[in-house]
Amino acid sequence: MTTTTALIEPVTLAGLPLTSPFVMAPMTREHSPGGVPTPEVAAYYRRRAENGVGLIITEGVLVDHPSAGHQRDVPRLTEGAAEDGWRHVTAEVHAAGGRIAAQLWHLGSQFEGDGAWTPQTMSGGDFDALLRAYAESARVAVWAGFDAVEVHAAHGYLLDEFLWPVTNPSGRHRDFPAEVVRVIRTEIPACMPLIVRFSQFKERDYSARIASTPDELGVLLEGFRNAGADVLHASQRRFWEPVFEGSDRNLAGWAKHLTGLPSITVGSIGLTRDFARSARMRELLDRRARGEYDLMALGRVLLGNPAWVKLAEAGRHDEINDYRKADEEQYA
Repeated sequence: MTTTTALIEPVTLAGLPLTSPFVMAPMTREHSPGGVPTPEVAAYYRRRAENGVGLIITEGVLVDHPSAGHQRDVPRLTEGAAEDGWRHVTAEVHAAGGRIAAQLWHLGSQFEGDGAWTPQTMSGGDFDALLRAYAESARVAVWAGFDAVEVHAAHGYLLDEFLWPVTNPSGRHRDFPAEVVRVIRTEIPACMPLIVRFSQFKERDYSARIASTPDELGVLLEGFRNAGADVLHASQRRFWEPVFEGSDRNLAGWAKHLTGLPSITVGSIGLTRDFARSARMRELLDRRARGEYDLMALGRVLLGNPAWVKLAEAGRHDEINDYRKADEEQYA
């Protein structure tokens, strides 16, 4: 890596102009009392936007349904105070030249309450109620000034539970996640990118798979594309690891190859100071240059390094901090 490497350069994602190909991945922070984002939340996101991150994807935002999640300090996307709080967030990100997507989230059976709660199988009107909840949150996202919407269908949460044979062995309602995408598509402008985040692994099972072959994965992803998805955000633990035998493509590479949609890669990018000058960094950029994926998402490294992109581009590697678990407890 040299200081002449252009990391911050304009790109376009599904018609949305961005100042750089770097994305802030969604990370739960729990700093929104009563589900309402504060001015500190707005400043937190703005710092990343003004330091070279082209697209911010918010922490998971709970849709407006009682079953979505129990944490009081996780933000929601509902009319009223939460909408007003998010409008301030989007204004701050836009003032810094960035773009921001709202990630719509339902925890599903990973909901962890007071110990008395037991997961229940969805049936009947539950599906319609949740479709309405996703639709309402999508409408609020538009009103609050977001540039895009992301559907969280990864990591073992509600929508991913329909895709994973372990939590849905019968395969019933496997198309429900695509139905969520379809209803959101009808609630947002045609020009607003709709992103779907998916994964093979789960938060509690790193060996899990929703697809054992490219053909199986293609069926699932085509469902999202046909429902109106514009971008696929492929979450994996390490971006450089191949997904299927016989190819070195990563998960984002397969998503783009199978559907033709632009994709975002993510997974252990930049966790150490040396990453920005390492062979892995060159590999990250080379894979993008070859067209394997379109954008590159940074996660935990941005907690302790809001300026990671600018520092990496300038070759100021010694000013980059290694990721530490303690970074997750701070909010800066």
